[in-house]
Amino acid sequence: MVETLTPTSSPPPFWRRSEPNHHHHRRWIPSACAFFLSTHKTFLTALCLASLVTVVYWQRGTGAGGFSLFGPAFPLRRLPRLRPVAFNLTDFGGVGDGVTLNTRAFEKAVLAISKLGRKGGGQLNVPPGNWLTAPFNLTSHMTLFLAEGAVILGIDDEKYWPLMPPLPSYGYGREHPGPRYGSLIHGQHLKDITITGHNGTINGQGQAWWRKYKQKLLNHTRGPLVQIMWSSNILISNITLRDSPFWTLHPYDCKNVTIRNVTILAPVFQAPNTDGIDPDSCEDMVIEDCYISVGDDAIAIKSGWDQYGVRYGRPSKNILIKNLVVRSNVSAGISIGSEMSGGVSNITIENIHIWKSRRAVRIKTAPGRGGYVRGITYRNLTFDTVRVGIVIKTDYNEHPDMGYDPKAFPVLEDISYTSIHGESVRVPVRIQGTAEIPVKNVFFRDMSVGVAKKKKHVFQCAYVEGRVVGTIFPAPCENLDLYDEAGNLVRRSTSQNSSDIDYDI
Repeated sequence: MVETLTPTSSPPPFWRRSEPNHHHHRRWIPSACAFFLSTHKTFLTALCLASLVTVVYWQRGTGAGGFSLFGPAFPLRRLPRLRPVAFNLTDFGGVGDGVTLNTRAFEKAVLAISKLGRKGGGQLNVPPGNWLTAPFNLTSHMTLFLAEGAVILGIDDEKYWPLMPPLPSYGYGREHPGPRYGSLIHGQHLKDITITGHNGTINGQGQAWWRKYKQKLLNHTRGPLVQIMWSSNILISNITLRDSPFWTLHPYDCKNVTIRNVTILAPVFQAPNTDGIDPDSCEDMVIEDCYISVGDDAIAIKSGWDQYGVRYGRPSKNILIKNLVVRSNVSAGISIGSEMSGGVSNITIENIHIWKSRRAVRIKTAPGRGGYVRGITYRNLTFDTVRVGIVIKTDYNEHPDMGYDPKAFPVLEDISYTSIHGESVRVPVRIQGTAEIPVKNVFFRDMSVGVAKKKKHVFQCAYVEGRVVGTIFPAPCENLDLYDEAGNLVRRSTSQNSSDIDYDI
């Protein structure tokens, strides 16, 4: 066990520099060196430098941080103590060579921390290195701290990944019936969890998983990188998550979740279903100040799939998403659905930059989903080189089995878009309601999006009811009522059910 320094602690004596005056300028030199100073300057210099390097290298080896003349250099950064007790992974036999399997070391560390709950829990420091591991579980009142240069590597052999029952609100593995693979880092029924660091990395090594998925060599649904279920008071910050086998960060039926200053990466092509963050039946959640570039939706808010989600009945609600830069070449920057059968409400999405993406913001659902999407606020969005900016799609027909009710029509209402700007967008708006699933009370104000090609009908609507306040560009569809800036009615629409959807643009 290592007692790490608190941020307010004084530097260790070895590094303490005194004022540069005549009486103190040699205080840091060992006394043995000072004894020979007058007659053995050359020998002294070599001896002291050797001593200095030895001590610094020893400090780095013990996890205290530092630099090395014999390997990668890392800055001297003290690990903050976020818990009363802190451990290093090396205390439990961990070896960060990228080859040794460290599953047992992680399990021992988590077990030790699980016994400290009444004392405020414990912190597990993962020092610089490549720490190969199979999946492991977290415990309550735990901080997982990844130092700069620390990489947790998920083993890419599925034989090491445990199988778990399908999620109760899905009733079916997302890709195959029956059990699903668990996540690399997992937790259930926990309280007070923190995953943070000096921007260390959790790497799922998803390349082998993606290849086997495309070749249809897997018999179970791939597992997420990090999945925390039925838990509360969760903070994930200052880390990088990359190359997940499947969804990257999946909080499931959790409350009071904060995700801040997180970078999430996967190839934008040929990395199937590598969603960045998927809040699923979660409430009271903040996602802020993140960069996400992945092979599917950067964020997808979910709440269960068809009849299983309706039966489970846990909505996603009270979620704030702000200050993000996101990219999704094959899907959307920020999505709601398509698995939204438990309901999604009171969502605010603001200060978002979406670049080089197929779609910017999207709501997707289908007959059979049931549930609702309501109270959604989009504010201050920037689209930069996007195929379709705003999308609402009501025929996303993927179902877990034939047991769904085709007459379970979702409700879509109270959706606002304010301060929407961009350039090089092929179709700024495509809202496709249907007679069974109309889109109600949509609101637009302060919108100016430059189109990539001069085409008609780039603001596309079908079965939409709502209003536009002030002048927007491009000109809105005829389905919407028009008001001036003062809120006075200019034109009442008589064409809410008309359609000018054109997928050829």
